[in-house]
Amino acid sequence: MGRAHSDRGEEGRALEGEGARETYRQLAQSGINGVSIVEVSRTSGISNTTISGTGPSRSPLLIDACSRLGSVPEAPDTGSIQADLSALLERLSDQLQTVNWSSVYHSIIDAAERDPEIEAMQANLHKSFMAPFEAVIERAKSKGEISSDRITSDLVAALIGPMFFRRWFSKETIGKLFIRTIIENSIR
Repeated sequence: MGRAHSDRGEEGRALEGEGARETYRQLAQSGINGVSIVEVSRTSGISNTTISGTGPSRSPLLIDACSRLGSVPEAPDTGSIQADLSALLERLSDQLQTVNWSSVYHSIIDAAERDPEIEAMQANLHKSFMAPFEAVIERAKSKGEISSDRITSDLVAALIGPMFFRRWFSKETIGKLFIRTIIENSIR
């Protein structure tokens, strides 16, 4: 995903630097609703008009900051679907248990319900975050490790859903035993 202001020359580079860092800091501290263009301007030294561009929408600034949420891992290829999925789920577990990542992503999901620009950005983030899981599952199908008639998106949901449930709802620990159980229940 490209940066929201990359075509603005010096102003765009300023927004991608201090402005985006300050926006991400506010996101991590208070969620999307806590991001203030005025506060980003005051803290980063970038004028309000540069930040807001031609309109009052915070969406481009938020999209730029959210694009820094994290890198997408390559799909592992250990030779075993269980080991590959375990590596991906352990990484997701680490992210979910990191307050900044978890609270920012939760805030993005919430804001996507009301803002079409944020919704599009969240859909792209989701697609990129799920791509390694899909690649591992498709490879396992082609190797006969799991049945080729299994629906990939259903398997991804069965793997990912319990992770988010534990983090955001039951607040239980996400450990290796839990991850192993999710994998066993999903791919058998």
